Amino acid sequence: MLELIVSGIGLGIVLSFVTGPVFFALIKTSIEKGFHAGVSLALGVVISDAVYVAVTLFGSSLLNFENKYRLPIGILGSAILFGIGLYYLLKKVKITYEHIPSSKKNAGYFLKGFFMCIFNPFILLYWISVTSGIYSLNGELKSEQIIPFFGTILITLFGMDTLKAYFAHRLRHKIR
Repeated sequence: MLELIVSGIGLGIVLSFVTGPVFFALIKTSIEKGFHAGVSLALGVVISDAVYVAVTLFGSSLLNFENKYRLPIGILGSAILFGIGLYYLLKKVKITYEHIPSSKKNAGYFLKGFFMCIFNPFILLYWISVTSGIYSLNGELKSEQIIPFFGTILITLFGMDTLKAYFAHRLRHKIR
């Protein structure tokens, strides 16, 4: 069991260095809105990752779509991601240096992180490749090994994202 946890920590650290839209959104949010907003975004990301891990591990056989549904789902997901990207490209940025934590705004950042990952079909492909790579290296995981292993990966990813948010928040005072 300890070997699984150590492997999960190592894999979580390696996976946390993957840069993508979530990495840049986390840095941007932490610089503009503060540490708590960045942590809220990271929590939304890790919850959506947990959903995709569960879908990948337990429900992939249930997601047998016919070919006629794949194209509309792909177009809808692409349109949503394009709209979100266009909105943030055209939105005027204002950095506030006062620290005013707001649970309402932080819930919005949580939802932003969650929906940014849920609507991104590549995150599902990412977790499918991670789990298939784990199965090809380690063989079949027993059911009592799945939750500690993937739980450790997700906790490590959240911890690393929290560190990214902390250091980005510390950088915000250098950017004036």
